[in-house]
Amino acid sequence: MARKFLYVFAFLIALVIAGALAYRLYGNQILRMALVPSESFKTQPGVDPRVYADKAMWIARPDIPGNPALWTPAGYKPEAKPKAAVFFIHPTSYIGRDHWNAALNDAETNARAAIFLRGQASAFNAAGDIWSPRYRQATFGAFLTSVADANRALDLAYGDVSAAFAAFVRQVDPKRPIILAGHSQGALHLTRLLREEIAGKPIASRIVAAYVVGWPVSRTTDLAALGMAECTRADQARCLLSWESFAEPADPSMITDVYDQTKGFDGRARKDSPIVCTNPLTGTAGADAPASANLGTLYPSADLTTATIAAGKVPAHCGPRGFLLIGDAPEVGGYVLPGNNYHVYDYSLFWANVRADASRRLAAFGSGT
Repeated sequence: MARKFLYVFAFLIALVIAGALAYRLYGNQILRMALVPSESFKTQPGVDPRVYADKAMWIARPDIPGNPALWTPAGYKPEAKPKAAVFFIHPTSYIGRDHWNAALNDAETNARAAIFLRGQASAFNAAGDIWSPRYRQATFGAFLTSVADANRALDLAYGDVSAAFAAFVRQVDPKRPIILAGHSQGALHLTRLLREEIAGKPIASRIVAAYVVGWPVSRTTDLAALGMAECTRADQARCLLSWESFAEPADPSMITDVYDQTKGFDGRARKDSPIVCTNPLTGTAGADAPASANLGTLYPSADLTTATIAAGKVPAHCGPRGFLLIGDAPEVGGYVLPGNNYHVYDYSLFWANVRADASRRLAAFGSGT
């Protein structure tokens, strides 16, 4: 019996090793097979902006109890009377393949979104009150395929985001400056929001900065249409920041394979175009910075409900194409994507620096610089 057990144990080890090897060699293909929905997209009606007058339509807003965006690690606390209002679009928290879009009342999806707000949106709670809407987000698999249903799912999700932003603008004091931020799918929707609802409109004068994190922005084909210059100084306001984090050696092909097949906002091909890379450790474009410049990285607990913070652990520099490279793989959690992609940790790797950055740009905005 003992020998039989050892044989079984050895067989299981072999399976794990084979699975790890297959994932390393074919990780992108495996993800596509596992996560892209098999059903056809089902059309759903758009949402009326008035729906977002209901507090239940928000994961975070300043007047709801248990606001996850008010979380901070030890040694930090939210500003009691922040000057700005922050519109934060959370990343993909729906990973099912039964449908192309999440239901607004999906408890598991919403709980996962709250975790993201604790680790990401919380970086802004010293600068502003944070508003983050629930929306019928496209599933994770929509980003792994080029089928038309993926775009339909993203259009539906953006409709909710646009409606929520309209409600946000109506409910916030019109004299307050606004910080825009998002991650991943949220950052994608933020680029569309900038193009369609902000650039060239009166509301643009209130925008302190736009944090388009975890989504590529082409310098040559996209930036001009967003109506905001790339941030090149740490104390610059009215500008855009963007980065995508990879440990080394980095393989961003899961992004570039799809991105390079698309056209930019100006109609030109994005293939091989340089992307905006803001180094969050310096707040400047295309910069290098040692780990000593990192004011604090979040290290989450096993259940992801809290985190500790440690400074001086993670360096960063912008690579040739514009991806943010962080050196050797840091041990910040088990959600690293193929290619050493630290996408999930784009904010938490640099949490304290993002916090300082937002406050610094808000001060610059107030001074007119």
